[in-house]
Amino acid sequence: MNLLASMRYLVALSEHKHFGRAAQACHITQPALSNALRALESEFGVVIVKRARVYVGLTHEGERVLATAQRMLRDNEVLLQELRSDAGDPHGRLRMAAVPTAMPMLSRFAAMLQQRHQGIMPAVLSMSSQDLETGLESLAIDLALGYTERMHLPGIKLKAWPQSIEHYFLLRRAKRASADQLRIGKPMTWAEAGKLPLCLLTPDMHNRAIIDQALREAGVPVVPAIETNSVLTLALAVSVGTVSSVLPGAMVAAVRSHRELEALPLVAPEVRTAIGFMTQDGVRSSRALDAALAFLQTPEWQAQVQQHSGALVA
Repeated sequence: MNLLASMRYLVALSEHKHFGRAAQACHITQPALSNALRALESEFGVVIVKRARVYVGLTHEGERVLATAQRMLRDNEVLLQELRSDAGDPHGRLRMAAVPTAMPMLSRFAAMLQQRHQGIMPAVLSMSSQDLETGLESLAIDLALGYTERMHLPGIKLKAWPQSIEHYFLLRRAKRASADQLRIGKPMTWAEAGKLPLCLLTPDMHNRAIIDQALREAGVPVVPAIETNSVLTLALAVSVGTVSSVLPGAMVAAVRSHRELEALPLVAPEVRTAIGFMTQDGVRSSRALDAALAFLQTPEWQAQVQQHSGALVA
């Protein structure tokens, strides 16, 4: 039995929660995955996977094996990067994830990091805040970009690198297209925005919780016309339909070439939310992660944050 491979299959099963999809992700057949997990159970003398026709979860002992598997896979990746990297020339995979509204910033960061260190292969993922926290806890994610106000995980210590403050705008179709780019209009109150048909992110997204709270403070019930877990859908729905949306400035900046749209700063209440990079503190860092954290603190990246933070002006 290849212990490391079997541990990788167990982690994949935990992530995909489906035998077939886990096997596909590992590029093996489903019977091969099941046999490897049974061999793992035989090796440790415990039942790891709850038996049913479909995946229903891991046993208590299985959860403990899973935690060890996650650490083993991370330690293996860290070791591989140390063996393959030279001083100043890191090589290896770097798994990064962001909440949907912060994807423009993470995408820019990943591209600039890869240009700076071409031996690093960033994996850039979009996740809800809850999935982001789960990924940090399980070490499935090396670096996360999200809401630092949610940095409290039981038993896990996180370290943050503050980046920007989200400012919120109502995005809608303009009555008349501008000559060159999206126009920044006059401020609008949250109460006024709440009376419009809105396309919003789904309730499991922290961005939606922020918007719901602002609308409640403004005395407006939250009744979206459309819900989605995709920020691309937010922008497209506004562009081609009759709905409006609420987006942070960084997302508005990403669609600023759309002349037919306009963005109005939202006021009363004033809502500002901190965004930052986060890692799990106290764990062994990979060469790729060390390079990413070093790049975060360079004037080159800090200038990018300042330029694209989303505090838009007309």
